[in-house]
Amino acid sequence: MKTPISLCRLAALATAALSLHAAINIPSNGLDGDLVITTNEVIDLSRALTVAWDTDRSGANWSADLGKGVYDSNKWAVVFHYRSVQIAAGATVTFANHPSRAPVVWLVQGDVTIDGVLSLDGQTGNPQSSAGSFLAEPGPGGFRGGPGFFSVGVGAGPGFGPGGGQYSPVSSNNGWGRGGSFGTSGSEGPDPYGNPSLLPLIGGSGGGGYGSDSRGGGAGGGAILIASQSSISVEGEIWANGGGNYNGAGSGSGGAIRLVAHSINGTGSLKCLGKNDGYFGGLGRIRIEGVSRSPDLTKVDPAPDVLPLVANATPLIWLPENGPTAAIVSVGGKSAPRDPLASFGAYGADVALSRVETVPVVVVTTNVPEISTVTVRVTPRANGRFTETIATNFQTISTTPLVIQWTADVPVNTGYSAVQVKVRRP
Repeated sequence: MKTPISLCRLAALATAALSLHAAINIPSNGLDGDLVITTNEVIDLSRALTVAWDTDRSGANWSADLGKGVYDSNKWAVVFHYRSVQIAAGATVTFANHPSRAPVVWLVQGDVTIDGVLSLDGQTGNPQSSAGSFLAEPGPGGFRGGPGFFSVGVGAGPGFGPGGGQYSPVSSNNGWGRGGSFGTSGSEGPDPYGNPSLLPLIGGSGGGGYGSDSRGGGAGGGAILIASQSSISVEGEIWANGGGNYNGAGSGSGGAIRLVAHSINGTGSLKCLGKNDGYFGGLGRIRIEGVSRSPDLTKVDPAPDVLPLVANATPLIWLPENGPTAAIVSVGGKSAPRDPLASFGAYGADVALSRVETVPVVVVTTNVPEISTVTVRVTPRANGRFTETIATNFQTISTTPLVIQWTADVPVNTGYSAVQVKVRRP
């Protein structure tokens, strides 16, 4: 990455000055500088500092870490505060995931110009290797693909995420992986999840693995928010597609792209597609918010949700303070970490349990009405299907704000499992 020469900086400043009266309000301090990409580059999200997204990093103690972004576990996002962004034609930008696999947020003071490719695609579900069982890695903000058969006792499993594709066994060592879902259902996949506003920001889910050999499911596409006070120009491409699969496994679903700026233009393309391989993945979600939008920006798949803004508007970057939230607070009587990683051993277990058939999972929601449906999903690392259990026991803790504690008794698998909560409001 190279710093632009003075002439470029002056030009950017002049452009910003001219657009001061035609801007929207984006909370960017610009401390991560100008992102200028002229050749293929991987942005390593694991280098981000773990601090609040709006931390003042202007002092000398922060200078060595500027440009790395910050990871805010409360927002579940890796956030960059850029002055401007330029991705040149012929250059491709990809990402290495943060351990949390959090989505990416770019808050930009000036113009964003994407003439090359910005990719948050999920990986293809490659076969397992002798080195160990493989899970396809998602784009940042997405979820991993399920494993294929690895060895006796380490069989195939479903895809991960709220819409991860099921593994459907037909015998002890045979079965099929279904497609992951997100904005739409994948092939024989679960129901869609999320919402058109992309608040909170979340990506696609993985496809299930194949049970008769080592073919894994594709991973979900990632999720990115690009918010500029001035303009976003896309003459190139932004991708957040799900990963494909080898025959018999499920593909990952598309992820999410959200663009927010005063002016959004260009003749490029935005794509959040599920791979159309075998058990295909569902479509992702795209949202475009601007005061003006070029009619030439038509290569958008799936069709975007469009929100017109007015000049000097202050768009919602994060879920409002009074928005609905849900969190798992304990599993089997043991406290769950506030920022779980589901690392399956790489960093130790988030919660370790004795071998039992079922355990209570306690969920606490805020500003979620009692008539909602709270479901706990348990996805095994291998050897079986995911389960979803509706929490039927609940009690109101407070009314202002509305805080409710829900309990679901869920089955326990031997080995690692990922546990998630899904809330469906009426």
